[in-house]
Order: sequence, then C-alpha cells, then structure tokens
Amino acid sequence: MRVEDLPGELILWVLIASEILVFAAGVTAMMAVRLTDPEGFSAAQAMLDGRMAALNTVVLVTSGLCAALAERAAARGQAGKARVALLLAAIGGVVFLIVKGIEYAHDMRQGLGMESHPFFTFYYLLTGFHAAHVIAGVVLLGLVAVKARPQPVQAGAAFWHMVDLVWVLILPPIYLMG
Repeated sequence: MRVEDLPGELILWVLIASEILVFAAGVTAMMAVRLTDPEGFSAAQAMLDGRMAALNTVVLVTSGLCAALAERAAARGQAGKARVALLLAAIGGVVFLIVKGIEYAHDMRQGLGMESHPFFTFYYLLTGFHAAHVIAGVVLLGLVAVKARPQPVQAGAAFWHMVDLVWVLILPPIYLMG
C-alpha cells in the first residue's frame, strides 16, 4: 500500500501511528517492570473487576461498529444515517467513560491508588490516557456528525478505530495476564 492510497490526510495517519506507539511504549514499560515483581503484579491485577473491562470492551467494539456504519452511510450520501451512527458511536464513548469512572471509584474505595503498587501506576496512567482519547474521540465524532460529509466522517471513524485498537492493546496486560 502506498501513502497516497490511505484514506484521509497523511497527518491523521501520523497522529494515529504516533498515538499507538505511545501506548505500545507504555505497555512495554509496564511489562518490563512486571518482570521485577511478577507475583506482586498478579496480586494487584487480581484486585480489578474484570467484568467492568468486559463490559467496556463490548461497549467500545459496538461503538466502533457504529463508526464503521457511519462511514458507509456517509460514503453513500446518507448524511442522516451517518449522523445517527456517529451519535450512537459517541454515546458508546460516553457509556465507556461512565463505566470507567464507576470502576475507578470502586478501585479508589478499596484504597487502590497510583502509589499502591507499580501495577496501579501503569493501570491509571494507561487507562486514564486512553480515557482522554475517548473524550477527544467523542468530541470529534460529535463535530463530524454536524455535517456528516464523507471525508470528515472517515477521519473521525479512523480516530475512533484507533481508540478501539488501543483498548485492545492495553486490555491483556492490565486485565488478562495473571
């Protein structure tokens, strides 16, 4: 594939690639520190509620589907359908943030802060940085929904798919590796 064949502007793809690399660096650092205390990391990880992560995964994947449907509708000139799909995708992002907020509140009530264990430092940094991207994505989806033209919708959906991909990248080391 050539750069000219990428949908959207090159700067969007530079942004997406750089964001994925930042998250990959965070996960790599987490895994390196985990090697120094595998039992402690496993014990800390076991304190998280995996059901919240599972729910948020379903929410984000469904939201990503809505973004893809918006792309398709916009490409077909169906601005109304694209707008509805974008708004559903954005609502999915808001639901994700609410669930993450409930999870954070639960963790903090248990006394699990950033300084509790190095695992929780990475947990809050990676998931918090991801949540910031969810917020940015929700705003972006809302903005492109206003006119729902093909190119802006495609750019917004590409960013949203990056948000989904990052969640899939951080999910295993945070919630699944025991």
